[in-house]
Amino acid sequence: MIIDTEYLVYTDSKGKDPDIFSPTLKKYNQFLWSKPLPCGTNFELQIGKPKTYLYHKSNLGEFFLSSDTITHTYSKWKRLTHIIEKVPLNEIKSFSDSCCTISSHLIFPSNRDGKMNINGARGTNAKINDRFDLTLECIRRYYLRKESPLQEVLLRYSNFFELFENFKGYVEFFLLQDLVSNNYESVNFYLPFDNFKRSAIPINLEEYLIYKKKVLDFVKARSERIKEY
Repeated sequence: MIIDTEYLVYTDSKGKDPDIFSPTLKKYNQFLWSKPLPCGTNFELQIGKPKTYLYHKSNLGEFFLSSDTITHTYSKWKRLTHIIEKVPLNEIKSFSDSCCTISSHLIFPSNRDGKMNINGARGTNAKINDRFDLTLECIRRYYLRKESPLQEVLLRYSNFFELFENFKGYVEFFLLQDLVSNNYESVNFYLPFDNFKRSAIPINLEEYLIYKKKVLDFVKARSERIKEY
């Protein structure tokens, strides 16, 4: 299969959420992440199971998975209106489009068992506010058995994260190398990091422009990795 890393996944979602309704995004996610795990077992993802986006069942366990955007423009956040209005509309449109490609998406466990899943938790936690670099730091700490704002929800999905054995395994499986250091010991944050104490969202125009550039750099780099893969 040829993956078009510039394809805008809202194109075939008929005005609805591409993470649920784009056939192309679903096909890309299924193809990209159906591959051998660090243990050597193939993580074959299936479609067609009722009320399930992607599905895997083997001796490794049963996994229900959904797609989620891992890059955000914050262009529709009222709290950032005073900043967004200072950025040219064409720049915001270009930024938004970059956040609507396969390189800006990832799969996470979707079963809730009556509690919030990872997608919901990272979107509603004020210390994360949907930033994937901060989410990735929480995942890094999960493998080190250290506390983080998402510790509780990540522990509930430990069977999923243990598939990748360690942080390096997780990063390499999902082609996230450009968001971590060469030795996999730290995350390359979009904004200055102070152990989750500061605002997760940009606080002024200067920070927003820095954030935008680093997100776009990550998307571009991940697109190249996907092409090579």
